[in-house]
Amino acid sequence: MLKKCLGAVAALGLAACGTLPTSSEYLLRGDGYFKDGKPQQALQAYNRALALNPDNLEAYASRGSVYFFTGDYDRAEQDFLHVLRVNPYQVDAYTAYASTLAAKGDFNNALTVLNLALKLDPTKPEIFFSRAGVYFMLGRYNEAITDYTSVINLSPAAEVYNARGAAYIRLGNNELAQKDFEAAKSGQMPDKLNVYSMIN
Repeated sequence: MLKKCLGAVAALGLAACGTLPTSSEYLLRGDGYFKDGKPQQALQAYNRALALNPDNLEAYASRGSVYFFTGDYDRAEQDFLHVLRVNPYQVDAYTAYASTLAAKGDFNNALTVLNLALKLDPTKPEIFFSRAGVYFMLGRYNEAITDYTSVINLSPAAEVYNARGAAYIRLGNNELAQKDFEAAKSGQMPDKLNVYSMIN
């Protein structure tokens, strides 16, 4: 009789465990909250995902993205650096980390990080777009234009044409700027480039 009772308790315990969300499920919940514009709920879900599985690098990257978009750059930097320490080949984390550095005004280190990312994947338009933005902030408009052109060749988007047009204006080339602004309005391409592609 005791064996039967213990067996029933064990079976109930296993059944209950089967209904508990996993780290991956909390990660998906967090992504949903984030996309719905609920950053606090997203952070709670990512924290729960990490409590269940401290090795879940996607949860660190996603949590870092929430911190970034809510202006908590120090915490974002910590999460992106953690991802890169564990997996130094995570290209999206380099881009996100560099964006965090740039947001904090550390443009030179942001460039260094983006150059590392381009060595790992020279075909990713998000890296060129981020680096172009840093060049623009530094007043290096010709280099920004070169990178914006690389993005357009890889994955054209209206925001990229607008950004390149703004760089042309800074150089006094209003004719090329106008062409880019008109191309952006053409409706023949997506409006935005997915800069933070780690966010599914």
